[in-house]
Order: sequence, then structure tokens, then C-alpha cells
Amino acid sequence: MESKKAIYNLIPQQYYPKTELIIEGSSLEEILKTIEDSAIKYPVIAKPDIGLRGSAVKKIHNSEELQSYNNKANFDYIVQDLIPFENEVGIFYVRYPNEKTGRITGIVSKEFLIVTGDGISTTEELIKQNPRYELQLRTLQLEYGEKLLNILPEGEKLNLVPYGNHARGAKFIDGSHWISPKLTETINEMCLKIPGFYFGRLDVMYNSWDELENGENFSVVELNGAASEPTHIYDPRHSLFFAWKELARHITFMFEISTQNHKKGFPYLAHKEGMKEYRLHLEQSKKIVNF
Repeated sequence: MESKKAIYNLIPQQYYPKTELIIEGSSLEEILKTIEDSAIKYPVIAKPDIGLRGSAVKKIHNSEELQSYNNKANFDYIVQDLIPFENEVGIFYVRYPNEKTGRITGIVSKEFLIVTGDGISTTEELIKQNPRYELQLRTLQLEYGEKLLNILPEGEKLNLVPYGNHARGAKFIDGSHWISPKLTETINEMCLKIPGFYFGRLDVMYNSWDELENGENFSVVELNGAASEPTHIYDPRHSLFFAWKELARHITFMFEISTQNHKKGFPYLAHKEGMKEYRLHLEQSKKIVNF
């Protein structure tokens, strides 16, 4: 039940795309004025303010598509500029409250659901050639319809799901070997500017790795807190035992950070409040999972 907009508001503006919150029930006229005043340009990304694993994230190309999304959305959502960079990673960051410098504990690289034309096969046939992609076929048929029957020219690439989300077909690759002192310095410099942030995963889009290390040409897609997973565990090369070990390692970080913050006066979440949040989470999930 964490508001994406509330989290974006904690991050210095230069690190993420222009973003506006749209309240459920807003008229198209109100939304278009908000977008115009914010200088947000099409195509835009629309996604639930309280999300879950990429559900209801859509690329919107014009006001007609935006109206369709708005008519269907029975939840608050955000619209934001499309990030222009092609590459995406998830960077897990940990810093203890008594430390000035944090550390990167894992990096996941994301391969998007991209098909390459052979000049003969339809897009749907290309999807069926990859077992991972075929799992997304029903969803893609609903989204693309007859466009999947088009024959893609030889060598032409088509990114069918431009979101680095596991549940939407992206392949996760462990890139933790890319952790370097320079990257750690860049990420730490940014994270120190986010009040109260000690543990979580930054999903980042970037142009080139050298530029990212130097703090240039990158943008934060999202920042995830205590509910974050070290998603490098989903690399198909890793075993279940590796995943358990990494989860235990990160839960230990979270526990130790929590106890330090508790000693500083921050209360633990009460059981009653936690159960209330969980019930709200289930209600929200029903709204967005099958959007």
C-alpha cells in the first residue's frame, strides 16, 4: 500500500521523469490540463499509484488511449514522461542508519520481451518460438489483437513489453559482478538525498554503463522499500538454495536496520495496523491484476 507518488516526492527531481498523480474519477479535461501544465509529452507511461509487479502499467500514445485508460481505472494512478534510455537494471542498496556510506548488495539486468523478424513469420509465430515469451501470449493477444498477425521484416526488432518486469515477460540476469567503487559512489550520493531510505531496490534505466557509473544519462523508474526483493535471484542460472541464501541475507539487513531505527524512536508496525494494510493490499490487487 505504498504510494508511488509519495515515494517519488522524496527523490530529488533530477533523478526521475516528470510525474503527476491522477485521482480516481478525474475528468479527461482535468488530466489533460495537468499533463500540459507539467510539460509531460506523449508517449507517457500510466501506472497505478499503488502497484503490484507491473500490473496495469501501460504505454499511452495519445489522448484517446489516455481516456480509455482513465475510464477503466478504478484506482488512483500516475502519468509520467517515457524514459528515453533503452537499458534497465535493478540496484539493491543497503545502508545502516549509523553509516555515511551504503553498499550495493546486488544488481539485476533485464532483458525485455523483444522479437526479431525473419521476413516470413508473423509476430505471434515469433513469440511462440520462445517458451518464455509464449507464456505472455494471451496477454499480448488482448493488447495487440490482429497486429500480432503482421510479418516483421527480416532483422527488425520489436519490443512487445517495454517494462523490465518479471511477471510481464522480462528475463532477469544477475549483474552483481558489475558492482564497482565508482557505481557505489554514484548510487550512494543519490540515496543520501532520499530521507529515511536505508534499504531497497532502485529500478534504473540508463544509456550506457560508463555513463551510469559516472552519474550521467540515467533515470529512476521506481524506488522500492522494505517489500523489495533482491531480484538477481531470478536469474535462471541460479539455484533455489542461492535464492534462499540471498533472501536470508537481505532480511537480516532489514532486521538490523529496523532495530537501529527503533532505538532512535521509530515505532515498529503494530500487528493490527499490519493486518489492516494487508486487507487493503488484497483489495487493491483485485483492482489492478486483471486490468
